[in-house]
Amino acid sequence: MKSLLDIRRDLHRIPELGFQEVKTNAYLLERILELPQDRLTIIPWKTGIVVKVEGLQGNKTIGWRTDIDGLPIPEATGLAFKSEHEGQMHACGHDVHMTIAIGLLRNFVENPINDHIVIIFQPAEEGPGGAFPMREWLKSEHPELIPDQIFAFHIAPEYPVGTVATRPGLLFANTSELFIDLIGTEGHAAYPHQSRDMSIAAATLLLQLQTIVSRTLNPMEPAVVTIGKMTSGTVQNIISGKARLEGTFRAMDAETMTIIKEKIESLCRATEIAFDCEIQLDFGFTYYQVKNDETLATEFLAFAEQDSSTNGILCGAAMTGEDFGFFLEEIPGVLFWAGVDSPYGLHHAKLNPNEAIIDYLIPFVASYFREIDSK
Repeated sequence: MKSLLDIRRDLHRIPELGFQEVKTNAYLLERILELPQDRLTIIPWKTGIVVKVEGLQGNKTIGWRTDIDGLPIPEATGLAFKSEHEGQMHACGHDVHMTIAIGLLRNFVENPINDHIVIIFQPAEEGPGGAFPMREWLKSEHPELIPDQIFAFHIAPEYPVGTVATRPGLLFANTSELFIDLIGTEGHAAYPHQSRDMSIAAATLLLQLQTIVSRTLNPMEPAVVTIGKMTSGTVQNIISGKARLEGTFRAMDAETMTIIKEKIESLCRATEIAFDCEIQLDFGFTYYQVKNDETLATEFLAFAEQDSSTNGILCGAAMTGEDFGFFLEEIPGVLFWAGVDSPYGLHHAKLNPNEAIIDYLIPFVASYFREIDSK
């Protein structure tokens, strides 16, 4: 049986984008099928997998979710086990997440507890979003696998190994993508009156979008609108007939997200009129807020504080997005950060988490699950 360190490095070599995790799925199944099967139930879903470990009594079911997809980022770590897939990388630590899940699975197969354990290997967390459709599939096809409580973690480069951080209530924001295509008429720079300039239209719209938070929303309601990419034009003496804005918006309150969407739609309609152009608006995929169960998060932090190997931190909420929120929308649970001590942040091409988290976090989580077993 492979070591967990080797598993992490194997997975790091084969990052795949959302719903394309074919090699990853096959590799995970290979590791799962190496285990004794007498207490296991294995159910596939698209490129994801759900594994149930039968408990000794089965009074309730405790869930653990891991994400399995990579990012479209060319790796720059220089590692001997760097990505073998051109332009793709596990730059968000999902290789570590999966390894922890395999380690927990081994732990509970070898030493079952009274409660059932369900481990969810979820695809497409980075996009287009696998949690919501996977949750709905479980509800309709396998309600017996829906846990009574569910937990997950995300690596935190800024914390050292041995630190976990979370908070009761809202942890991560509601998030949405934003794609705006502006279509006008291309023309020669010498004849601007014969064209409809989408560079000017896009620039004007971009500035107007930045007034949503500052002039439309209640300043006591945290929100952000960011345009991270703007493209327009072909050469210096041609007026651009097309432009594209790509961005994101985020808010701590779901109602605030609705207000932002409506304002974006209004500004786009106004831009169409002002610049005599067509605008195609796409909100991409939207993630629901990550809201931890108040009681479970409090108990989790209390457990971390009494664990001699752990530094438990009550952290602040963040504008980060995570589709685990769709599970927490209907199942009480907790998402927490776990330190990996890296100078490079999430989604950075040089991110290389400290692998010591593997030997630390698996026994910590296993001990916590045993603490709440049949409670």
